[in-house]
Amino acid sequence: MEAWIVAGAIAAGAGYCWHRWRQLARAEFIRTCTFPHGLFDKVRAKRPQLDNKQLQLVAHALRQFFLAYLRSGRRYVSMPSQVVDELWHELILYTRHYDAFCRRAFGGFLHHTPAVALSRKRAEQQRNIGLRRVWWFACKEENINPRAPTRLPLLFALDAKLGIADGFFYKPDCSMHRKHDVQCGTDFSDSSVDGSTEGLGELAADGGSGCGGDSGCGGGCGGGGD
Repeated sequence: MEAWIVAGAIAAGAGYCWHRWRQLARAEFIRTCTFPHGLFDKVRAKRPQLDNKQLQLVAHALRQFFLAYLRSGRRYVSMPSQVVDELWHELILYTRHYDAFCRRAFGGFLHHTPAVALSRKRAEQQRNIGLRRVWWFACKEENINPRAPTRLPLLFALDAKLGIADGFFYKPDCSMHRKHDVQCGTDFSDSSVDGSTEGLGELAADGGSGCGGDSGCGGGCGGGGD
């Protein structure tokens, strides 16, 4: 009987480590894969003020969004940036490339959803949940406390940084100076927004929080790890 228990424990550990390795491989692919030639030109046609260096930042933020989706266990996510959403939309139009990317990065297709901001309307709670998931994992990737942020992760800072006129502008904490056209990082952990904080602080698909912890299989958070 004890032999069966030991064998089961070994099998479970091996299965966990294999899953962990697959997640690490997918995360590394998302970080390093090459986007199609000419993709930036599509965005520049709409945003001619953006130079190549700025578009590289947009691409980096899109990768951050994809990593958040992966680490959330491929649950529903919402896009918080207008300019990153535009790059994502143009990438999807390279249909074969995007389909192959999704299969390797996620194991399935990630459908496009438009960029949104937190809403106080109960009917839009699903979008809020998706935003909280992305906020949590984007913050974790940059070692930001998602409940008490002192700065913003790139994905949430980029529209303001690049001066996107119709973008979504965020501040880490609006408690002192709240403006009607500015979103607040601290709102993601404030249940008074829509009566819930669902989506914030969920465990990643591999049983971790997305950062930290000892998996027992190697790897880590940030850099070249998960």
